[in-house]
Order: sequence, then C-alpha cells, then structure tokens
Amino acid sequence: MLLTSCLFSVAQNVDLNAKVELIRNGARVHDASKVVIWLTALGSTPAPLPLIQTGPIPQLVQKDKSFHPSLLVIPAGGKVEFPNHDPFFHNVFSLFDGKRFDLGLYESGSTQFVTFDKPGISYIFCNIHAQMSAVVIALTTPYYGISNWRGDIGISNVVPGRYQLHIFHPSVAPEVLHAAEREVTVTSGDSFLGNFTLTVSNLELAHKNKYGRDYDRPDPDNPAYARP
Repeated sequence: MLLTSCLFSVAQNVDLNAKVELIRNGARVHDASKVVIWLTALGSTPAPLPLIQTGPIPQLVQKDKSFHPSLLVIPAGGKVEFPNHDPFFHNVFSLFDGKRFDLGLYESGSTQFVTFDKPGISYIFCNIHAQMSAVVIALTTPYYGISNWRGDIGISNVVPGRYQLHIFHPSVAPEVLHAAEREVTVTSGDSFLGNFTLTVSNLELAHKNKYGRDYDRPDPDNPAYARP
C-alpha cells in the first residue's frame, strides 16, 4: 500500500510551462532567451530537496573579451570556473548582491574558481574590459527554467502547492522584474504559468569598475591589453 501511495504522489507532479516576450523601444525582440523563472514554496507546500552540484564544474569562459555563456544557473554552494582563453589579462569581479569577489589580474591560459555559497544573483564584470558582463544565479530550488529564443520556458516535476514565482533577465530593470513576480498555485489540472512581457534596456553596460569609477580607455602599452 505504501508503494502504491508513493507512485500515485509522484504521478501527480506537474510539468509546467510559460511564455515570455521581450520588448525594446516598443518593438518585440526576436531573441527572447535568457529569461529565468523559478519557484519557491509558500505556506504548507513542502520545500523541495535542495539542488546539489553534480558533474563537471560549469565554466564562464573569457574569450574575445566576452563571457561564454553570459548566464549560468547553479545550485547554491556550487562552484564556477573562470578560465582565461584570451591572449591577454582579465580581472573578474562581482561587488553586487549575491557573491562578492575579486579574482585579481590573471593571465592568458590560467583559471580561477569561485564558490557561490549562498542563493542570490551575482553580476559578473571584468575590471579591464567594460563590455564584459555575465550573471550567475545560485538557487536552492530545483524548480526553475530558462527561456529559449522563442520565449518558451519549461519547469519539470513540480509538486502541487503554493509558490512564489520569481523572474529574471539581465537586461530588465529590477523594479520591472519585481512587479512581474506573483504567487501561483500549481495543480495537476493546469500546467501553464502564464504569459510574461518584459521591457529590456542596456543594464548590463551601465556599471563602474571595481573601484566605483569610470573605466579607463584601453592603453595599448599596458600589459593588461598585450599578449603576456
């Protein structure tokens, strides 16, 4: 009887989906990827088992003065590797909400590791190259999904109950993201979380260096820009 009850409970878990649309200057953006939705339990809804990092450590590769990929979702407590594949120095840092760190200046061919020991959103930059930006989201919940270019998001195997829905995109203002949050009730008879329309800007470019100052213009004679 216990085995039957467990199978029945698992069968009631729900595969959810949502649709997102990005708007810039009143027009729809063709690429609606990099929107993250995640759910945290409310009230008597049982909290899911926390995420545990398994398999290879994910990387934010520095290549062509960019981070690849520019968005990672990892378990809180997980590590990220920051290899430098460019033929010059980088200085990766994050001094915002989430994980605060400064990897200092490190050369081509070397790598660094960071443990994101608590849940949160970390904005990642390079102190040398202002155009470089990425985001690491550390979560405790396994109930999350990332949109594809069409804006489709799926979240698998969610236990029915009450949840707070959180949403993020690196180019959407925090107040817009906060306004899009909502409480949702997941039931076995309804798998659609809804349609979401977000207005994007160029937030990832609007930042100072790690000292809180404007970036210096690149100096060709500076070793940070030359092949080591």
